Amino acid sequence: MIDTTLIKQRFEALTPVLDERMRRLWAAAEAKAIGHGGIRAVQQATGISHRAIGEGIKELDSGEFPPAGRVRQVGTGRTTMEERDPTLLSALENLVAPTTRGDPMSPLRWTCKSLRVLADELTRLGHKVSHTKVGELLRGLGYSLQGNAKILEGEDHPDRDAQFNYINERAKASLEAGQPAISVDTKKKELVGNFKNGGKEYNPQGQPTAVEVHDFMNPADGRVNPYGVYDLAHNEAWVSVGTDHDTAAFAVESIRRWWYAMGKAMYEGATSLLVTADGGGSNGSRVRLWKTELQTLANETGLAITVCHYPPGTSKWNKIEHRLFSHITMNWRGRPLVSHEVIVELIAATTTRTGLRVRCELDHALYAKGVKVPDKEMAGLALIRHDFHGEWNYTLSPQIAKV
Repeated sequence: MIDTTLIKQRFEALTPVLDERMRRLWAAAEAKAIGHGGIRAVQQATGISHRAIGEGIKELDSGEFPPAGRVRQVGTGRTTMEERDPTLLSALENLVAPTTRGDPMSPLRWTCKSLRVLADELTRLGHKVSHTKVGELLRGLGYSLQGNAKILEGEDHPDRDAQFNYINERAKASLEAGQPAISVDTKKKELVGNFKNGGKEYNPQGQPTAVEVHDFMNPADGRVNPYGVYDLAHNEAWVSVGTDHDTAAFAVESIRRWWYAMGKAMYEGATSLLVTADGGGSNGSRVRLWKTELQTLANETGLAITVCHYPPGTSKWNKIEHRLFSHITMNWRGRPLVSHEVIVELIAATTTRTGLRVRCELDHALYAKGVKVPDKEMAGLALIRHDFHGEWNYTLSPQIAKV
């Protein structure tokens, strides 16, 4: 695509000193210099018609120019559509204004605003115009085709930064005391099969890896839920690849597997465990099953488990996102996740220059959805909510079994 920005800048700089004839010849010279697509590019940048630029090119090619005095007087020649219909531009702007789609009085409220639809609506309003002219007018008004941009994060919680500081202080205290501190979360669910995977890798020229055209889940393979546990102190991680539902029971089981496979040996004699997690999902701050399963783990390991949740809408700040999951994604880029074994091997092979080490294991266990935890069971937990945002920060102490 030809960048018309510089053409437009040059034209605007010269316009005050160019008469009609010189504008035509200048535009023709610009179009010839660009080559293929030059006439269209100059027309879009300057608004000079294709016909005028074509005539200018003929004059330049022939070398025969009209006498210098033969320039039409100002005001002569055919008037523009905007001059003949002074309200056309305002009518068009009203149709494409950002608020139009949500305006209950607008006939285009839920309509895709294509050039033809806009032309039809303008004609209905009494402005007879073609879709090509609508395109020219929109460009002149500074409009262009644009997609959505993910830039709105919603309103921040008033204690957002204070909770970040609280989490950092708790993590710092745990690490200084030699106690384990982990960051946990579920990675994006992935389809298992010969499907397209984002990214590229080197292959012989013209021999890309062939994958399925459509990403329809194969019932025999299904999808997987990789749940990660990242050790903040040792830059090491555990990933359980679940083949059933992503529930709180699965999340806590992943932490359990990390503890017995990696954590227990590294933190011999530990008495507490700090868990930093998102505020939603299977390890959400309001999920009762998450708390009851953690209580079971605390009773089993003898660890006092403290959980600190990130505020709503701030999951990207969770350490596991950029210290583990991003590297897993980069490691398997461009490779179809054709089987459970391939997924496990790709995750386990993930490393970084800073020494990241990952262990990965399949979890074929079944985890029931919709498990209800009654009030009586919740009341029996050894759960202490912290003074600062107890809904986000709490500790589950080991319970002594009754004899």
